[in-house]
Amino acid sequence: MKLLNKKTKIIMKVTIDGQEIEVEAGTTILQAARRIGGESVPPAMCYYSKLKGTGGKCRCCLVDVTKGSEADPRPMPKLVASCVTGCQDGMEVASKSSERVTEARKAVTEFLLINHPLDCPVCDQAGECDLQNLSFEHGKSETRFIEEKRTFEPEDIGDKIQLHMNRCIVCQRCVEVADQLTDGRVHGVLNRGDHSQISTCVSAAIDNEFSGNMIDVCPVGALTDKTFRFKSRVWFNKPFNAHRECTTPGCCGKTTLWMFGNEIQRVTARKDEYHEVEDFICNTCRFDKKEVSDWTIEGPRRFEKDSVINQNNYTRKMDKVVIDTEKGILMGRDIDRKKISMSEIDYNEKIDGNKIDTK
Repeated sequence: MKLLNKKTKIIMKVTIDGQEIEVEAGTTILQAARRIGGESVPPAMCYYSKLKGTGGKCRCCLVDVTKGSEADPRPMPKLVASCVTGCQDGMEVASKSSERVTEARKAVTEFLLINHPLDCPVCDQAGECDLQNLSFEHGKSETRFIEEKRTFEPEDIGDKIQLHMNRCIVCQRCVEVADQLTDGRVHGVLNRGDHSQISTCVSAAIDNEFSGNMIDVCPVGALTDKTFRFKSRVWFNKPFNAHRECTTPGCCGKTTLWMFGNEIQRVTARKDEYHEVEDFICNTCRFDKKEVSDWTIEGPRRFEKDSVINQNNYTRKMDKVVIDTEKGILMGRDIDRKKISMSEIDYNEKIDGNKIDTK
């Protein structure tokens, strides 16, 4: 541990999966892991760095603290949520390298999918869904859940937003957005336990200038943009960074335009590598400005290399692959590639070309 400059900032050394990093006091394990980057970063479905008070709900970011600190080197007996656990000087953490953590994340993923429907083929979030990514890495191909899933009818909670409670994992990000970005929140978590659900008070509609940000922070397809529903899959769109001079107080005017040809099919806030909004935008930019002339387009938006949105990547030139090998290996024999017309086949001939004896 050491002090940094006259402001007496305390710097601590933390080791995560064998990688050491220096962080300031008050930094959580998840924040330290994100500074390191790579596979050591725990998944997070409820924590959101731009929103205060988030984290500790989904339990996806569990890690194993194998050494508490230099002062108290005893390991923590249970796995801890990295998004709400602060770093200590000399702390050693196992994330990707721990079998306990891997099994715990598989169990958490199984619980999250208990009531989640298999809507991926029709869900607008498909292709950019954090739960899809989590299931791909930690999910199972079968389920042990034999009870009936809880079901809800889709609910319009605003003129541009539809809630699919069947898909919700109750991360409460949308509630925090309304609390911290708007003047009056009219929705929240109703009931308790497995009856918990997101809804509005006495079916009141959500009507404020920043309500659309609830769609961006939702890690699943529970909150969808009604102006984009069923229009296209995200990997068929080409995302571009764009900006405009927005007069709405609090709106940055910097967005991502999702285009199909010359048509802007939807507008979202820009997100970082952890799928978190960089700066929030207003509903005017999101829903009302759908003409190319409304925007100054900066260029293509880049995504992580594993994203399905990068299919047929257009941000870099793709050269033709030429394989120097024998023609027969790649294309087969010329005689086999001839088109065959069934009507021209003489069925009175055997395979060897001789006539069939009709006697």
